[in-house]
Amino acid sequence: MPDHNSSRMPSVSTIIQLIVWCVVVGVVFSALDITPRNLIERLGFIARRIYDLGFGAFHWAFQYFLLGAMIVIPVWLVMRLLRGRGDGHR
Repeated sequence: MPDHNSSRMPSVSTIIQLIVWCVVVGVVFSALDITPRNLIERLGFIARRIYDLGFGAFHWAFQYFLLGAMIVIPVWLVMRLLRGRGDGHR
């Protein structure tokens, strides 16, 4: 029977690798003058920009939808009404 407890906990080598990677990334960020607070602020700014872009795209698409609907819906409605006056066959 396999030991399920060992698959839940990372190995010591995995923990050491994570520590080394954290130090390396910390040194690189420090060289780039990026602080934890600065990083969180920038991530918040990026999230707001993506959110704004999403709604901007929705607004843009909705304007074109309304413009097209002003023509397509009445034409479709007239065609449907005219088709209903026929003998019932397609």
